Amino acid sequence: MRAHYRAEGLSEADLATAPMEQFARWFEEAVRAAEQGGLYEPNAMIVSTADAEGRPSSRTVLLKQYDERGFVFYTNYTSRKARDLAENPRVGLVFPWHPMARQVVVTGTVSRTGRDETAAYFRTRPHGSQLGAWASEQSSEVASRAELDRAYEELVTRYPEGESVPAPPHWGGFRIAPETVEFWQGRENRLHDRLRYIRTPAGAWRIERLYP
Repeated sequence: MRAHYRAEGLSEADLATAPMEQFARWFEEAVRAAEQGGLYEPNAMIVSTADAEGRPSSRTVLLKQYDERGFVFYTNYTSRKARDLAENPRVGLVFPWHPMARQVVVTGTVSRTGRDETAAYFRTRPHGSQLGAWASEQSSEVASRAELDRAYEELVTRYPEGESVPAPPHWGGFRIAPETVEFWQGRENRLHDRLRYIRTPAGAWRIERLYP
C-alpha cells in the first residue's frame, strides 16, 4: 500500500515568521477541507506522553484552542496521560491531515490551564458531554458497560437538561507550549518537504529544513 504524493511543495518563503501563525494558516485550510468532505475532524491530534520510567503511550484527542501560548486540550486529571504528564511534562503532538498530504509535528512542555479557563470551556460543552466528564473515571478499569451507563443515568437524574453542571474538580485543560513545530508536506518520490521551527534560548524562532 503506497500513496504517491503530488501536492504542491512548501518553501521557506511560504512560511510565517512564527509557528503558531503558520499553524493557523494550515488549520484554516484543514477546516475548509473538512467542510468540503475531504478531511475528518481536523482538530484531532495524537498526543504522546511518557511516564517517569520512559514508557510511552499515545492517543487521539481533540484540540480545543490554540494561540501564541500553545495548544490546549481537556481531559480527566486522573487519566493515564495526565498521570504521565505529572511525572514527565514533555509531550509530542501530531496533526495527521493525510488527505492533504500534510502533518504538523510538535514537541513541547505542558502546564495546566487555570480553573476559570477550564470552567469557561466546560460551559460550552454539550450537556451530555458535561455529564460524561463526571461519569467516566478515565483510564480506570470498569466492570461492565452497564456500570458506566448506570453512572451516566444517575447524573441525568441529578442534572436534567437545562440545569447548570459544574466542571469536575478532577477535570481540566493542558496547554502545550511548543519548543519545535514541524510542517510536513508530502511530495512525489518521497522527497517530502519538512520545515521545522525551533525556539532559541532567547525566545525567538529559527527555521531549518530537514531531509525527508
